[in-house]
Amino acid sequence: MDYDRFKHFILKYKLYHIPFWLGYHLVWLTINIGGLSEVYEYLRFSDSSPKFYFYVIFQLIGVYFNLYFLIPKLLYVGRYFSYVLAVLGTILVCNAFITSGYFFSTLTSGKTMFELFGVYPNEVSKIYFVWALPSTVASMTLAMSIKLGKNWLQAEKRRHRLEKENLETELKYLKSQINPHFLFNTINSIFALIHKNPDLASASLANFSDMLRYQLYECNDEEIGLDKELNFLENFINLEKLRLNQNHTEMQFDIEDHTTVKKTIAPFILIPFLENAFKHVSKGKGQQNFIQMQLEADDASLQLYIKNSKGLNGQASKDLSESSGIGLKNVSRRLNLLYPESHSLQIEDQSDRFSVLLKLEWQKN
Repeated sequence: MDYDRFKHFILKYKLYHIPFWLGYHLVWLTINIGGLSEVYEYLRFSDSSPKFYFYVIFQLIGVYFNLYFLIPKLLYVGRYFSYVLAVLGTILVCNAFITSGYFFSTLTSGKTMFELFGVYPNEVSKIYFVWALPSTVASMTLAMSIKLGKNWLQAEKRRHRLEKENLETELKYLKSQINPHFLFNTINSIFALIHKNPDLASASLANFSDMLRYQLYECNDEEIGLDKELNFLENFINLEKLRLNQNHTEMQFDIEDHTTVKKTIAPFILIPFLENAFKHVSKGKGQQNFIQMQLEADDASLQLYIKNSKGLNGQASKDLSESSGIGLKNVSRRLNLLYPESHSLQIEDQSDRFSVLLKLEWQKN
């Protein structure tokens, strides 16, 4: 097993927690007994040492039951009263098992409890409340503090990165989309239609107006309605179709929204993939030119698949792939920030075609 695989194994199963908790308990044992040599003698030869393992095992059970079940299931969903009761119950139950370790040590050693620990069996309340309980509460508190503190730091770091990323993304997007090149191409396309097809020109102008309004005024929130984003995609497609020769380029766009409840999505998270396809689709007459898109959304997830042809000229295709890769790299980074554990993105760059498959699971509010 090489170093990277070993590191992944350690992190995946959180095996680095083992030395931490052993060190934690050994520190307390050292404080109570004396030095490392005394601790070694105690663990190796003392008849009362089994109760130490009861502390380690049942405190760990309580700690991880709290961290990986109670906190996600109760605390993070706002059930604070239930969480407090559950934590108190966990502490009391685990503490009862720890207390039983004293009786286990007595049973296995053949000595009396007074000989081992200086208390009588009827003084179990002293063992439970004075000896075991403070240690159990301390370990639970330490673990919660580390967990919640770590989560808070990660959330703050992610929030700052998102704020910076959203600002940069918004500025870059507005600069790249609402620019003279885009405006002139669209206006010229609509102008050419005025005498040929006035109805289509009027509809295209309305679409163009809706796009500008959406970009400038309706996308200031972190998330917007899915229906608005899909309407923007449709307007974008209709306008971009005006610039392509449909006799030489096969175009197929399927947008299916099967959601039954209102869904929200980060604005402009889908458009870069579609824009990339229109920008870099091949236009040669001696080859098959195509753009295909299938978008399907339901109450669980959204899936977007886009495929476009590339030029047969190797160097031209390479240049296009490099230029498009910058934009796709940016949107991939934004997906990692906004949907870190609820999306998958597959990009295939072949000699004659380019495809993107995005799967996005809706985040629970």
